[in-house]
Amino acid sequence: MKDRPVQPSRATIIDIAKAAGISYSSVSRALNGLKGVSEDTRRKVRDIAEGMGYFPNAVAQGLVRRRTGTLGLIIPDITNPFYPELALGVEERASREGLCTFLCNTDYDPKKEKTYIKTLLEKQVDGIILAPISGTANLFEERHNMPLPCVYLGNAPENTKYSYVVTDNVRGGYLAARTLIEKGYRRIGFVSGSEGGSAVDERHSGFVEAMRRYDLPVREDDVRREDWRLQSGHEIVSRMIDSKDHPEALIAGNDLLALGIILGIREKGLKVPDDMAVIGFDDIPTASFPGIDLSTIRQPKIRMGEAAVEIILDLIASGDGGDKSPRRVIMDPELVLRSTC
Repeated sequence: MKDRPVQPSRATIIDIAKAAGISYSSVSRALNGLKGVSEDTRRKVRDIAEGMGYFPNAVAQGLVRRRTGTLGLIIPDITNPFYPELALGVEERASREGLCTFLCNTDYDPKKEKTYIKTLLEKQVDGIILAPISGTANLFEERHNMPLPCVYLGNAPENTKYSYVVTDNVRGGYLAARTLIEKGYRRIGFVSGSEGGSAVDERHSGFVEAMRRYDLPVREDDVRREDWRLQSGHEIVSRMIDSKDHPEALIAGNDLLALGIILGIREKGLKVPDDMAVIGFDDIPTASFPGIDLSTIRQPKIRMGEAAVEIILDLIASGDGGDKSPRRVIMDPELVLRSTC
């Protein structure tokens, strides 16, 4: 049996203190950027630490500074291109401030959402940004005494006491419906996921408002809520077409559903928009691809992610856990007209 190779020992603060000829506490202050040591000593300690290959203990530093330099970001579906763009905005803005971001994907599972929130709290992240799958059931609304900055992103429970960054979803739903109506469509349906909290309700509300303003009925059979995936859009529109009684146009609650709807329409031998028009919501990169060219409601995804981090930074600096002076950021959606309507 061969002997296992001896692993090199990791340099410690005690080793640095001995090499520098100063106390352990002085080394700790120098490495943690605290007062009580001169700049010459600070540089000397850091040079010795670098020469020894010393890596600071992030947990220990977090205890000293009461900061871990980390944020948690929880999203419901990493396969939906909308969320990676949100995450990009969060990560880029956080990185500019020297913060690392832990990304958690719940896969639309409320249990996983709660588990991730609990785990991030235990890891003592400096703040949590949550793109929730539900408008009511999450730990943000249950915690009252922990001074941890919390921000909802993309969706927020009604009457929440925490900060949020969202799009004006009512306006987005209204823009989509009004556009179709003004292009001559009269029977218009609305397709979305069942989970989504206030965001999906608001988009539907905007759709209904536009239909009523133009004195058009909203047929119950033309409103479907299942889930947010491409396959659901395909299955929903296929059933509509097979019934021989389908809308002239559909508004999808997100672009993945819209892409599935387009595939389903074409698979049935119909044309978009001649036989059925489609408008999505989000403006994911795929929406503009040749052969898809999806009309949609654009959300400013990168800016939304950046804004969420900026709120977190303000809350960290102020020592406010987030429920004393919540920020409400509502961004304007933008209609992007392409060839599907």
